[in-house]
Amino acid sequence: MSESAVQEIQTPQVTGAPKPANALDARLAATTLPTGGFTAAARADALARLRAMGLPGPRDEYWRYTDPRPFNAPEPQALAIDTGPESPLFTARDKLTLVFVDGAFDASASDDLSLEGIEITTLAQADRAGDHWSADLYGTLELAGQTPVKRPFAALNTAVAADGLLIRVTGKPSRPVHVLHRRGSDRADAVWHHVIRVESGAELTLLESGMVGARSNGMIEADLLPGATLHHIAAKRAVDPKVGLSHLFARVGEGAVLKSFALVVNGTTMRHEAVVDMVGDDAVAHVAAAVLGDGDVGPFHHDDTVFVTHGALRGESRQVFKKVLKNGATGVFQGKILVKNGAQKTDGYQISQALLLDEASQFLAKPELEIYADDVKCSHGSTTGAIDEGALFYLRSRGVPYDRAIVFLVLSFLADALAEVDDESLRDEINERLDAWLTERPQG
Repeated sequence: MSESAVQEIQTPQVTGAPKPANALDARLAATTLPTGGFTAAARADALARLRAMGLPGPRDEYWRYTDPRPFNAPEPQALAIDTGPESPLFTARDKLTLVFVDGAFDASASDDLSLEGIEITTLAQADRAGDHWSADLYGTLELAGQTPVKRPFAALNTAVAADGLLIRVTGKPSRPVHVLHRRGSDRADAVWHHVIRVESGAELTLLESGMVGARSNGMIEADLLPGATLHHIAAKRAVDPKVGLSHLFARVGEGAVLKSFALVVNGTTMRHEAVVDMVGDDAVAHVAAAVLGDGDVGPFHHDDTVFVTHGALRGESRQVFKKVLKNGATGVFQGKILVKNGAQKTDGYQISQALLLDEASQFLAKPELEIYADDVKCSHGSTTGAIDEGALFYLRSRGVPYDRAIVFLVLSFLADALAEVDDESLRDEINERLDAWLTERPQG
């Protein structure tokens, strides 16, 4: 790629006027604010913080690559509900399925909440009942994650989310928990807030899939106590134009392990923010994604913004992001590793790569390292490229049809991200679904 082309990618033009002074008032006027319950103080604090920081504008540093106007708008544009079959991903697996329709828990469509080694209730139910173990956690990690970068839509979520899951893991459940999202209204502005506490030595696999609202704002606050393990696998499918935000705020204790992976297919404007605070010695945190965007389905823009903080000894972090883009699709990665003073023996790794299947697509990257300890191993890299013509020729010369050869090369490119899914059967299932999706839609 020429120097001029690189310069063009690194300094994108974001259109739109500065944020109007009354944008937040209009956004809140269109929202029903919950009242009462054990979350009242956290919600009031989040709302006050949101009013102080305001909604983002295109000149905000962490929004320079993504136009915030679809998220700032008082209401989402109507989006027809897809009446086709749900994705087969995860359907054949033995799991505890919990259904949310437009961000609200649907008990009639869900499995019984009872499962050994885990306590589950809903935010709406617990908030009405009064005191709950999650009272000291709701909004706490989100608040901590507002420094040093302000995240107004996370504060908005804490202030207005009316439902979600409150999950306390005390053992090792025999089945994963599957959160299945469905749509009920063509104008739903879906908001949900999950709080997860994984106790010492406990382990949970959390799966997410389905279609969510015309616009969405979801959050997970995950507190991993010493020796805890959380595997989080989200499959985000947006066949229709879709505007969506998701947030992960995690606190990882001594010897605890967090593995979070997202599979994203299409959408209009999608942004995922992951904020991970590694507070215990020997903590492990991996955040990864495989993203496929096709501008022919609709204008595609996907933004991953990640901030990992090492605050203890011998921490290991990995950020692995792979994006396949075509027909004018845009991918964004903003990732940072912060190593605090005293966090010696840190091992931090970050890689973001894009495979562009045409010249109209682009990848915008901002990798960062900030290190205040002197005995660390940290690295980052970001690359953008096209299909390897030599590899393509090799496959074609051995009788592989052109379209199939492209699929092979795309799957090979995504392999490092998929490798972050520890469960081999889950990894194979995701890979098979990707293969089928790519085969249905010629990539050349």
